[in-house]
Amino acid sequence: MIKSCIHIRFQFVLGLVFALVAVANANTWIGSDINPNQYEGTDTERIIKAIAAAKGHSDLVRIPRDNKNGSHIWMIDSAILLPSNMVLILDNCTLQLSDKSRDNMFRSDNVGVGIEDIEWNHQIKIIGQGDVVLRGANNPRATGDAARTLVLDPELARKNGLSRVSYGSDAGKKNVKQKGDWRNIMILMGYVNGFELRNVRIENTHGWSVSFERVWNADLSDIYIHNTEYVEVDGKKRMTSNKDGINLRQGCKYFRINNISGKTGDDFIALSSLDTEPGKPKPNGNIEAHMVTSSRYYGSEDDIEEITITNITCENRYRGIAIRASDSASIHHVYINGLVFKAVDNRYDAILIGGKGYGNISQPGKINNIYAMNVIGNGLSLVRIEAPVKDCHFMNGLYSGENPEATLYKIDVSEVENVTEDQWRRVN
Repeated sequence: MIKSCIHIRFQFVLGLVFALVAVANANTWIGSDINPNQYEGTDTERIIKAIAAAKGHSDLVRIPRDNKNGSHIWMIDSAILLPSNMVLILDNCTLQLSDKSRDNMFRSDNVGVGIEDIEWNHQIKIIGQGDVVLRGANNPRATGDAARTLVLDPELARKNGLSRVSYGSDAGKKNVKQKGDWRNIMILMGYVNGFELRNVRIENTHGWSVSFERVWNADLSDIYIHNTEYVEVDGKKRMTSNKDGINLRQGCKYFRINNISGKTGDDFIALSSLDTEPGKPKPNGNIEAHMVTSSRYYGSEDDIEEITITNITCENRYRGIAIRASDSASIHHVYINGLVFKAVDNRYDAILIGGKGYGNISQPGKINNIYAMNVIGNGLSLVRIEAPVKDCHFMNGLYSGENPEATLYKIDVSEVENVTEDQWRRVN
């Protein structure tokens, strides 16, 4: 009996020792987060060094509010490249692209200029804690997509008949690229399986706020986007193009997009599976392109599918959610639940399905199984249908725009198959 008691006490003490050691180790790990203030160099260089030190070890970097240079802003000169299994904690901090940057703020490290053979990355997380701001440059060198020519005065250029323009301080400079490209996207992920972005505010990017190419299993939540068409530079408003919120391109699958709000200068959320000029070579890593990966559609692996979008509140002159496919490219099984859309100048639609002007019209049934419920909006319609879609269903919608019906068909109704509406109506 005595031996049993001694044995039990010994086990208890031993367990307590192990527990104390574990707590001590945990506290040591928590207190020794890798952060860029531990390194020397520019803000960008120090963040890159911190990521390199964490890779394969803690795989976690924390960017704090206070920069050791005395500033409360971390200035980013070139893309912060994120490897697999990296967790980036943004702790009450502000990151801003510098005026000399002509690059993304964040990009997966497996894609970029001249990278033709791409390997998949896995499990990348950007997590905001507290108040986190990701901001574009005060005077951006370039804005807009690959079709936009840089000009110093976009309004004057438009008056002179040039429509596809966007502001950039690089305009007119010799030996400097005079069109935009995918580097103007703030956050760009390609070929990543497992991505999370949470609790950030995104302001005045140089193009799309966040874009995904061939990304699987992504969670985006609690994001506010202020990305308007006009930005103030040296006291004057300048027009900047292609100011989307969240973009999903070829091959994006299994996304959960929840609680996103804000105001954009272009589509708030866009799903685009486009196959324009299918006979033209479109390599990965092309600096002249809209996408960092190939914009070709190679088959079902490049379908956009199984996308859940919930609790969206947005305002712009374009679309709340745009679902565009062309030719044989496919988008299917998209679930929208909870969209409040405020059309600026009473333009466009809460939801677009189809899309014109991006190659041949979507083939019959290539866009299918689109479900939308609990949608409120004004503009021209709750949903505009521009392609021969199949198996699409809409319910519980309140439309307060200028047209008599909540659904606007820009295609002969006889060309769609199994499209239904339930409590999807206009209100006074």
